[in-house]
Amino acid sequence: MKPNHISELDWKLLKEKYPNNIKEIIEKLNKNYPVQYLIGDVEFLNTRILVDERALIPRFETEFLVAKTLEKIKELKMSNPSILELGTGSGCIAIALKKNLECNITSVDISKEALSLAKENAKINKVDINFIEKSMLDISYEHYDCIISNPPYVGEKERVGAETTYEPQNAIFAINDGLYFYEEIIKKVKNTKAKPKLIAFEIGYQQGNLIKELTKIYLSTYTCIIEKDLANKDRYTFLIKNE
Repeated sequence: MKPNHISELDWKLLKEKYPNNIKEIIEKLNKNYPVQYLIGDVEFLNTRILVDERALIPRFETEFLVAKTLEKIKELKMSNPSILELGTGSGCIAIALKKNLECNITSVDISKEALSLAKENAKINKVDINFIEKSMLDISYEHYDCIISNPPYVGEKERVGAETTYEPQNAIFAINDGLYFYEEIIKKVKNTKAKPKLIAFEIGYQQGNLIKELTKIYLSTYTCIIEKDLANKDRYTFLIKNE
C-alpha cells in the first residue's frame, strides 16, 4: 500500500523498479528513507542526475540558484566565463551550468565518494568538467570569473527533516550557526588578487543579512544582493564586484 507522503508518480516508478520486493521498499519509506535514493535519479534543470547516499539530493531551491546565476552571468555580459564550484556533491550545479552555458568549470569536493558520483553524472550528461578532490577552502580562487557554492549551511542545533539522516551529514551542517563556510570563502576572496566578478551562494533563510554584514567587513568593493525562493524566503546571495 502506498505511503501517504509518496506521490503517485514516484509510487509508479518504485513499483516498476522493485516489482518483487515492494514490501521492503515500503518499510524503508516508512522509516523516512528518501524516495529519490530508491528511484535512483532526479531531474535537475533539464538534466538527469543520479542520486544515492554518496551525496545530497538536489533540491528545487538549488535549481533556482543555477537559473538565477545564469541570468546574472548574462546581465554581467560574461563571455565564456571560468567558473569555480565549491562543494559539488552530485555535480548537479556544474552539470546544469555547463549544459546551459558556454563556460569552463572546475568543481571541488572533499569527498571522494561524492566526486565519484559527480563524475558518473558528468559522463551520462556528456559534459566536460574538471573535478578536484580537495577542501573548498584549500583550493586557489585566483583567475575565476565566477564562484558558485551551495555549502553546508544548517546550524548544528537546527532541526531538519528526518529523511536527511540518510544524507551525508558533513554536507548539511556547519559551525558558527551555519555561517562558517560563507565567512571563510568571503575572507579567502578578500585575499585573492584576481577576484571573481560574481559570487553566487544558496543560503539559509535567516542568513541573508548576516552575509551582507560579512560582505561589508571583507569585500566592500562588492554589492551584495539577496533574492528569495518560491516560498518567499531569503535563499540566494549574489556578490557582484563593483567596476
